[in-house]
Amino acid sequence: MKADYRELMKRRTINQAIEEALKREGAPMRAKELYNRIVEDDLYRFKAINPEHIVRTQLRRHSVNLDFPTAHKSKHFVFLKDGTYWLKGVNHPMLQEQHKPQAKKVAKYEEIKELHKKYLINFKHSILSQLQEIDPLEFEHFCRKLLAVYGFKNVKVTQKTKDGGIDGYGELRIGLATMQVAFECKRWSATVGRPKISQFRGDIQGRFQQGIFFTTSRFSREAKDVSFQAGAVPIILVDGNGIVELMIEKRFGVEREDLPIYTNAMDLVLQNNE
Repeated sequence: MKADYRELMKRRTINQAIEEALKREGAPMRAKELYNRIVEDDLYRFKAINPEHIVRTQLRRHSVNLDFPTAHKSKHFVFLKDGTYWLKGVNHPMLQEQHKPQAKKVAKYEEIKELHKKYLINFKHSILSQLQEIDPLEFEHFCRKLLAVYGFKNVKVTQKTKDGGIDGYGELRIGLATMQVAFECKRWSATVGRPKISQFRGDIQGRFQQGIFFTTSRFSREAKDVSFQAGAVPIILVDGNGIVELMIEKRFGVEREDLPIYTNAMDLVLQNNE
């Protein structure tokens, strides 16, 4: 019989021990009370330095109404308003009080993340739409400024009568060496295909070590396939989405506001006074 009990102890998780303690008590309990009940009834053998903290952490991570970044997806408990915990899915008078309509629902962390995700998609789309409306020459100067912000030096836009298919050029220092880079800008809505990339490479071959092709639209698969070829000048492709990502990364034409997100940690203070 003792051997069977020892085997049960090995297989039982901390969550299962907490559930068993609540079932035996038949009433909600605080984290400290739960820890004491687990030890007294020998429901789990702790090996941690601070076992009470382990119990509290498991309760917080697995409670349906405590939302924070490290909370676990699987939920077994409910955190009640008086600072006690109870079993998820098991009725209790306190739960009826807990679920009374509130004046205003507080958004959960996951809901906030989903809202932020949708906001970011809409924000990027609005920036890209604005880029697609500017004058082509203005777009060339925009790309010049973007490269300068990214660390390029002596970035210039070429004159239309002398560019030979090149909209601008600049220098990028890598270690002790300086790379000569040319760039091409297409403020387009149509997809950029392979011919444009090949033509751009032909224009810069032998004069520049790298090319950057900007477009407010997108690149075809064939264009992407020829952007890097053995023995040829590499062409970096930056589509509309890539431009917006660079803007966000470098805070170029974009301002950032940090909004604090608060999580309920009342269970950490609603404990028995010692």
